[in-house]
Amino acid sequence: MPGYTAFHGRKRLASGTNIDVALAVKALLTVHPGADVLIFDDETGRQVDFNLSGSDAEVAARLSGGEPAKASAKRAPGRPKLGVVAREVTLLPRHWDWLNEQPGGASATLRKLVDAARTADAPRERLRRAQAATDRFMMAMLGDQPGYEEAARALYTGDAKRFQSRIGGWPADLKTHVERLAAAAFES
Repeated sequence: MPGYTAFHGRKRLASGTNIDVALAVKALLTVHPGADVLIFDDETGRQVDFNLSGSDAEVAARLSGGEPAKASAKRAPGRPKLGVVAREVTLLPRHWDWLNEQPGGASATLRKLVDAARTADAPRERLRRAQAATDRFMMAMLGDQPGYEEAARALYTGDAKRFQSRIGGWPADLKTHVERLAAAAFES
């Protein structure tokens, strides 16, 4: 699934990487400065905004993280090159005692516990994320459409047939996107 999708009114403008979508939106807004354009993160269903100022190369550099870091930027704690971020964890003394007895230390043990929990809960979590993303998008773009509330109920109860019947009359591009977002919510 592409990472982002932009809509111009009720028509899909572009889907793809953040750079692809941002440049398509920028091109449209250059020709039609007041155009009604919304961009969504396909994974979360949340609306996002991109800084479209400057040239196409500047926009692409910003979105790819290619902008030079500011010299005054403070180094973050942890091991940023490895993707490690330091944060505070508050535990009871008995929890710290147990963690300190584990091979590899507290941090390694916590990472293993989190990974094990994520793996064990993966199917349910994938379902929950698909439902939430679909519902967020539907609320933002289709909350005024006939059948919206019934479609949302069907989404959360896993009733694919009822869901399809409620979204059948929605604008084609929006309906197609909703179906794509909801696909994981209806997998058995």
